[in-house]
Amino acid sequence: MGFPYAHPLPTPSTPAGREGLAALVARPEKSVVGLDFDGTLAEIVPDPEQARAHPGAVPAIAALAPRVASVAVVTGRPAGVAVRYGGFAGEPGLDHLVVLGHYGAERWDAVSGTVNAPAPHPGVATVRAELPGFLDRIGAWHGTWIEEKGRAVAVHTRRATDPQAAFDALREPLAELAARHGLIVEPGRMVLELRPPGMDKGVALAEYVREVGAESVLYAGDDLGDLPAFAAVEKLRSDGVPGLLVCSGSAEVPEVAGRADLLLAGPAAVVEFLGALAQRLQSRSE
Repeated sequence: MGFPYAHPLPTPSTPAGREGLAALVARPEKSVVGLDFDGTLAEIVPDPEQARAHPGAVPAIAALAPRVASVAVVTGRPAGVAVRYGGFAGEPGLDHLVVLGHYGAERWDAVSGTVNAPAPHPGVATVRAELPGFLDRIGAWHGTWIEEKGRAVAVHTRRATDPQAAFDALREPLAELAARHGLIVEPGRMVLELRPPGMDKGVALAEYVREVGAESVLYAGDDLGDLPAFAAVEKLRSDGVPGLLVCSGSAEVPEVAGRADLLLAGPAAVVEFLGALAQRLQSRSE
């Protein structure tokens, strides 16, 4: 039996997107499907520790993964956390799934069930220790929340009285703090993450596409941190590798929607799309 999804695949709005989808359908075994986690497979929630993949995500990915070269979840979260919150461990049908965590610095493979990662950057521990006092001194403590991410640390403003104003006020001070310790700031949806330089979702995706030898690529994301992955797909397209860019709809990040070939209304719609794609590939092979 295939994935029980009867809706047709939506049509991308751009010629490049239509070419990318057609290439994926024509040769799925040579395609990589890249997916962000938060906002794409999981709804954005006030407490990131409560985020979980949409209930249909694992069935859809399990139906799709065996039919493509690989499904890669590319996330700023630690790989092990994304695996746990996604419910990916031990699920049948996910042999072709990898999770590239911390923007590609960590990697979990479903086949081995293990995480491979380099030593942590020393600046992260220093910044983690300084942050509470730093936020207090600049008057930004109230309404902000620090998230420990192992190889990174994030400051959330979604709980502040004016989340956008708090976000804007913190960008420059946190960038200066990060720079003093050899880190960079990655902005997201009401969150500023301080992390080591040198890796982003674009680098991670492009390296993985090359590793797999993929001849087409799809990437779905929703946030500013996904723009480097969008740029990587655009570069691959300029090099002759067809690609499809999907935005998991968000009014908060119009920059992503403006670059996408296909707009979907959040994680539930992304899961429906993945299920429809799996069904299309199944019917093609029968």
